[in-house]
Amino acid sequence: MNTPLTDIQKTALEVIEKEQHALNALRQSINKSFVEVVEILHASKGRLVVTGIGKSALIGQKMTATFNSTGTPSIFMHAADALHGDLGMIQPEDTVLCLSKSGETAEIKVLVPLIRSMGNVLIAMVGNENSWLARSADHMLLTVVPGEACPNNLAPTSSTTAQMVLGDALAVCLLQLRGFTSADFARIHPGGNLGKKLYVRVSDIMDPDLRPVVRPEQGVKDTILCISKNRLGATAVLDEKDNLCGIITDGDVRRMLEKSSRPYELCAADIMTSSPKTILHDQLALQAYKLMQSYKITQLVVLKKGHYAGMVHIHDIIREGIV
Repeated sequence: MNTPLTDIQKTALEVIEKEQHALNALRQSINKSFVEVVEILHASKGRLVVTGIGKSALIGQKMTATFNSTGTPSIFMHAADALHGDLGMIQPEDTVLCLSKSGETAEIKVLVPLIRSMGNVLIAMVGNENSWLARSADHMLLTVVPGEACPNNLAPTSSTTAQMVLGDALAVCLLQLRGFTSADFARIHPGGNLGKKLYVRVSDIMDPDLRPVVRPEQGVKDTILCISKNRLGATAVLDEKDNLCGIITDGDVRRMLEKSSRPYELCAADIMTSSPKTILHDQLALQAYKLMQSYKITQLVVLKKGHYAGMVHIHDIIREGIV
């Protein structure tokens, strides 16, 4: 039996439906003018200056952050502050993107002629194609919506959603034209979890001083002491030429103790797992984590130039905040 929706749930669903309807209408804005704007921004040698007032200003700040993080140099200039000195941040080769739902805001009407007098290309993102801003701009991006999600059709809701989505569309189109890759993303996102996933390598998080090793002929006692001392839950097994023969984990030791009636007569070669899972020292730490998850293990043998360099443990990756 389905539980009836409450009035609160009904209202929330209506908001979502109205904003989805607004986004469907936004498809009409992906037209020749949109393509021209993308090409202009791609060819620009300056920055993209995003401006607006009120709720449009808040959306403009988010757009600026998105453009910068995807390879399009951008700055935000509040329309009101521009009239009190911030207009000086606009450089000759910059392109200006002005956001406004109505296109008739008083501050915008004062600001736009000043921008035009400076000779910069002006792009309007506007909800009214017959507005003053639309007529004054060099290029126009339409964000016409059937109505706001607000029941009074007043509070900017659907209109600001349309602005944000069209801004994302611009940013992603420019990203693709520039061939912006995950490596580029990592370069400008070195902090936080996103940056760590794309930037931090195995060698950055492993402890080079923890390099547990036993020889194939060494006994079980030596093996257990080596595993305990290095706190990695495992040790590598190397032959006399330091070639990697295998790995012994604490799980291998437990299974050996369960099965063997005379465990201390065994040696490392008897209980090791040959052909251990390995990773190169310069691979991403995130890739190490994925390998561990795939094989359901907690450590990997790290190789550098074909030689054993140590181990990386899943705790190293978690502690770094990569996952």
